[in-house]
Amino acid sequence: MAMRRRSVATIAAAICGPLSLLTATAFVGLAWARGGYPEVAVYGGAAWVFVLSMIVSMPLVTAAVKRRFQG
Repeated sequence: MAMRRRSVATIAAAICGPLSLLTATAFVGLAWARGGYPEVAVYGGAAWVFVLSMIVSMPLVTAAVKRRFQG
């Protein structure tokens, strides 16, 4: 049982990490395309987007992975 929980968490983290990185990269790309923002604001905003997308997506992805393991 403990191994299953660990594997669910590992799989969820492996999905959420790249997803959040992709979201932060999209933020940087859009900020550069729009222009006029200082670099500190762009990179700080990207870090903020990364953290928030991890917070939002982790419970959703973990529940989906757990459902897939059980069913």
